Parts: sequence; C-alpha cells; structure tokens
Amino acid sequence: MAEIHDLTALEQYRLLQRGELGVLELTEHYLERITRLNPSLGAFYTVSAEAARARAAEVEASVPRTAPLWGLPFADKDLTRRAGVRTTFGSRLFAEFEPEQSDEIALQLDAAGGVSLGKTATPEFGLPSYTETLVAPPARNPYDTTRGSGGSSGGAAVAVAAGLLPFAPGSDGGGSIRIPAAACGLVGLKPSRGLVPAGSGLDALAGLPVAGPIARTVGDAALLLDGMIARRGERILHHHTVRAPSDDDGLFLGAALRGEGRFQIGLTTGSPWETAYEIVLGAEAAEALAVARDTLVSLGHGMEEFALEPAPDYAWAFRVIWQVGAGGIPVEEGDEHLLEPLTRWLVHRGRSIPAVELARALATLSAYERSIIRQFEGYDAVLMPALAMTPRPLGWFDAHDGERNFAQQVQYTPYTSFANVSGLPAITVPVHRTAEGLPMGAQLVGRPGGEATLLAIARQLERRLGWGSVHPPQW
Repeated sequence: MAEIHDLTALEQYRLLQRGELGVLELTEHYLERITRLNPSLGAFYTVSAEAARARAAEVEASVPRTAPLWGLPFADKDLTRRAGVRTTFGSRLFAEFEPEQSDEIALQLDAAGGVSLGKTATPEFGLPSYTETLVAPPARNPYDTTRGSGGSSGGAAVAVAAGLLPFAPGSDGGGSIRIPAAACGLVGLKPSRGLVPAGSGLDALAGLPVAGPIARTVGDAALLLDGMIARRGERILHHHTVRAPSDDDGLFLGAALRGEGRFQIGLTTGSPWETAYEIVLGAEAAEALAVARDTLVSLGHGMEEFALEPAPDYAWAFRVIWQVGAGGIPVEEGDEHLLEPLTRWLVHRGRSIPAVELARALATLSAYERSIIRQFEGYDAVLMPALAMTPRPLGWFDAHDGERNFAQQVQYTPYTSFANVSGLPAITVPVHRTAEGLPMGAQLVGRPGGEATLLAIARQLERRLGWGSVHPPQW
C-alpha cells in the first residue's frame, strides 16, 4: 500500500481538498520522516515542528481551501528570513540569528496556504554550487551519501529526493536550483527574470537570482511555481514596470499536465566559460544528453545542433559580479574568521573592485544577454547538459584556495549561469542513471517568458522515460 509521500504533491493536494487527508496529518507524516532520516542526510538546518503544527491548525481553520498550495508542507531555503525561525544563511556569522520579519517569498508561500516545516541547508550566503559548510553537516546526496547534493539549494533537493518534503522552493543565481535538482534526480525550474514578484531578480545586482521550484515531477514543479507567483485573479502582481514576457493562458500547472505540442529544439554543448577555463563534458553527462536528444526526436520534435558564439569577456565579467555581490556581506574585519575561506576570498576581491570595473562588467553581461537571446531566437527551446560531471564526492572542492575552488565550480557547472545572465527560463529534468545508480539530468532553456513550453516538453520527456518511479534507498 502506498504511503503518503509516495504520492505526488498534486495527489496530496487533491486528498486534502476532498477531506480524505488532514493538514496536520500530512504535516506529522513529513515531520516524522525528517526526524528519522535527516540526521544522516543533512537536508535541514532547522526543523520548526511546533510552529509547523500551529500553522497546520491555522490553515485548516482560517485559510481558504482555494489557496493554490492549501495544506501542503514545504521548507524555506536558509537564505530566506522567516520571523522567529533561526536563519543562518549557511554561515557561522549568523549561526543563532532569528529575524523579526519574514522575507516576501516566505509571506507569499504562506498566503498560498503552505505549511513551512523549517529551513533547508544552503552553502554560505548561497555562493557555492555545493552544500558543505562549517555551520552544519553537509547535505548528502540520497543516492550516494558519500557525494554532495550540489548547491546552493542543496538541502531542498535532498529533502525532496528523499521524501522529506513533497516539493521545495529554491533560489537560483547561477544554477542554484538546477544544479542540485540534476544531482539529486529531480525537476528544477529557474523562471524568467521578473516572473515571480517575490523573487524576480530585478532588484539584485545584474538581475541574477530568481526564486523557483524543486520537485519530483513536472506537474509538482508547476504547482509550486503557481503558488510562488502572487496573483489577483489571472493578473500577476508585479512590483516593477519591467516584467517577464508572457503568453499566459492560465496557470502553469495546465501546461505541465497537458504536455502538448511539437517544438523546434536547438542542441548545444557550448559554454561561455570555455574561453577562460578548460571545460570537459564527462561521459555520463554526454550519455544523459544523448538520451534526452534521442527521446525528443522520437517524440517528433525538430532537433538542430549549433555552436555558441565565443564570449571572451564572460568569465571575467561574471567573476566581477560574483565578487562584488559577496563584498556586500555584512561582516566586520574582526569577524572575518567566522567566514569560510572561499567567502573571505570573494569578499576581499569584491571590496577591492573599483566602480568603473563594475560598470564595465555590467555592460558586458548586458551585451551577452542580447547576444544569447539572438542566438536562441530560432528555437522554441535549447537542449544542453545540466552538469559536466556526476555529483561530486564530499570534500572534492578545495576548502582553502578560493581561486582553485572557483575554477572547480565552473568546471562542474559550466552550463547554468548564462541563463541567469540572460534572464531566460531553464529547467533541468532527470533522464539517465549511471552504472552506479547516480542520477543525471539534461537542461532545457526557453525563450523569455517561455515557461509553459519548457514544462510541456519536460512533461513529454517524463511520460516517455518514467523517472517518477525511481527513488533513493531512504525512500
């Protein structure tokens, strides 16, 4: 007989709506799994069990059942402030910090009827693409606990993959949703810049980080995405005059469930990092890409391989933005010993960069955005690798040399950051398993505002490949 966590988030939602499952009952099911399994996985930094039980009662008593996530458990990434709940930002600098106010994305998920169970693991200030910190144990990949989960939404991915949550919100400034989703055999969607009002990227340096969902199925990812978007009727409540282009014909869940359409798809293994770093596509990643390519062709989609134009200044410009962003971390000189070596390196570099260099880097990335949109405009979506390698062993990234560490991250994840720079939507989907049973994903990148197309293509892959029945040993 199936257990509750065997059901998709959408199936759980339907049971809640029919009254066949109680909100507190569902909350307790996941709290029990977290208590039992989290110590060996490191998915959660903080579990707020009593607050979750109180919230479950509140949802049942006073939140309209029409709320898009009514009664469904989730957890906040530990970069998100939630009033009264410890928020470490993955750093010893904030090891005991309890904010007095909640961030907007937390409030939006509450308004959508969700029940937060705590805080999922993230690396220090969300900067690295792996989730190993000095503030807590590492987030371990459920498929092989000697390996990492990717980052920076690593704890969220571990929790979903191991059945500790039905789905989880994440944030993505250079691949931070897609990397852990690919490493843990999940669906991870980075929306277009400007789509999710509470995590639009429009108020961030270079517009890089946006909020998006991590889930086991394409439908569940769309369900959570809809819940993350504040709407009044069918109108998205944008905060800025600039917003993501949209061909909106309703909720994204509809496109994900229908999975309809025949599309023209480009294929490339190019990376804007390859002019500055040696980028090697590993055999396992190439096999996953081939599975996705062949499956899409068999489904009747057009497929054309093309090469990215060289981007000689991309690596320099992105590094400048990453370093300047870290330079704004609120740390005084006497507390720098609490930061990890990579973060200290980024902070020092960022605070030494002159304004004229920052301005030139921003202009370079803006020009790259226009270039990549032009290069992709002939396709409905572009198929690319999700990662260049299998999930990395714990301790693989250099813990002391910031320069070498940054290079390792680029070589592991050379295909994700350009979507943040260009503001394009991108989704990673699980398509392959290695001989050792490790999940490998592929990535689809869409046109501006092209989430519905990405979800439709991803759903077609999901139906054909049937990855939803594969789970890690903890399941």
